[in-house]
Amino acid sequence: MTYTGEVTPGGPPAVRELDRLTVTKVSVGPMDNNAYLLRCRDSGDQVLIDAANEASRLLELVGDGGLAAVVTTHRHMDHWVALEEVVAKTGARALAHADDAEGLPIAVEPLREGDTVAVGSCALEVIHLKGHTPGSVALLYRDPAGVPHLFTGDSLFPGGVGNTDQDPQRFGQLIDDVEHKLFDRLPDETWFYPGHGKDSTLGAERPAVPQWRARGW
Repeated sequence: MTYTGEVTPGGPPAVRELDRLTVTKVSVGPMDNNAYLLRCRDSGDQVLIDAANEASRLLELVGDGGLAAVVTTHRHMDHWVALEEVVAKTGARALAHADDAEGLPIAVEPLREGDTVAVGSCALEVIHLKGHTPGSVALLYRDPAGVPHLFTGDSLFPGGVGNTDQDPQRFGQLIDDVEHKLFDRLPDETWFYPGHGKDSTLGAERPAVPQWRARGW
């Protein structure tokens, strides 16, 4: 089946088979959070992005393959309700940006700009995007056989950047980071996977970036 990225709370996952990586997207919890299980097709190693909710469903997705790490994209509670249980039952490493570590329910290994997270023989680049929270991150997978894939948490959605509580300084920081670290660096074909809702591409959103900046949210 063609991957569309459309999932619904309690519904089946959407699965995308890349050349070396499998991406499984599922919606969990009352806030329709997206969680992403990445599996290296060479080694079978798995990494979960945002243990947001419904630990039992996430553990079922992980299955018997084990879990190397859980990366939390930012410290807001709806993105880590299941973190403690998933880590306890799998022994996975818990990773998050250093600036958001204090807001999480368990101790985490700190991430910083430019770090890499291994998914078997694949690698995710950590991109620090300040504004939605101080330590929000995006994770970039540069598929050697295809387009880049970007997991943006709540920093970038189809239609705009994440919530900054109408704080002009936080908004300015986030729109600058998103524009310069994502749109300026990556091609239009880059597919991005947000923390809630549907996926998009940078090319689909790029024409609207000046409008986002002008409106202030």
